[in-house]
Amino acid sequence: MKQQPCSSKLTEFDRINIASRAVVATFVASAPGLALAQSSPFLTGATALQSNILAWLTPVAIILVMVLGAMAMAARMSWGWCIGAILGIAMAFGAPQIVTWVRGMFGV
Repeated sequence: MKQQPCSSKLTEFDRINIASRAVVATFVASAPGLALAQSSPFLTGATALQSNILAWLTPVAIILVMVLGAMAMAARMSWGWCIGAILGIAMAFGAPQIVTWVRGMFGV
């Protein structure tokens, strides 16, 4: 079998292909911020989880306050339950502000 001699000349298509690959590689290497400009999937999931928990917790908190009021009317309530319910509701609904405050304290 006779082998074809290797041609060292590049065709016009090969030159354009090499040049376009070089341009794309230069753009990707010089713009890492654009390549990483996506939102965090963890942050998206955490935000969705937080909104779902608050949606479920709102009627639960309302019912809890109504039950505590009924127990207070019947003089069957311990003040520990009342203070615990108030602190729990404040922590549940104030969680974003509490996290922002703590992060600000530690400079994060």
